[in-house]
Amino acid sequence: MNIRPLYDRIVVKRIEEQETTRNGIFIPDSAKEKPQEGEVIAVGHGKRLEDGKLVALDVKAGDRILFGKYSGSETEVDGTEYIIMREDDVLGVLNGTARTTKKAS
Repeated sequence: MNIRPLYDRIVVKRIEEQETTRNGIFIPDSAKEKPQEGEVIAVGHGKRLEDGKLVALDVKAGDRILFGKYSGSETEVDGTEYIIMREDDVLGVLNGTARTTKKAS
C-alpha cells in the first residue's frame, strides 16, 4: 500500500461481513449496509497540539476498530477500498475475542 496518513489520521480497511445469515438466507449487496468495523492499516505520526507538541495516537496498525457510519473519506488504491479518517472518528478498539456475559438472576 502506498498511503501514509498525516498527523492524527488513520487508514482503515473495512472488514466484510458474511453474505448469509445464520438461517442460510442470502442477503444481496444492494440490501446490505456497509460494515462499521475495520482493521487499521496505517497510522499517522500523531496529533499536533496548539503548543506544537506531538501526541502519539492510541490506535496502531493491526487494531480492529469500530467507527461511525459516515466517518472518514473513502478512497481506492490498487483495487482495494480504504477509509481515511481522524482518530477522533474511532468509537472503540475491539479485543481479540468477544465474550458474552450472563446476568445473575
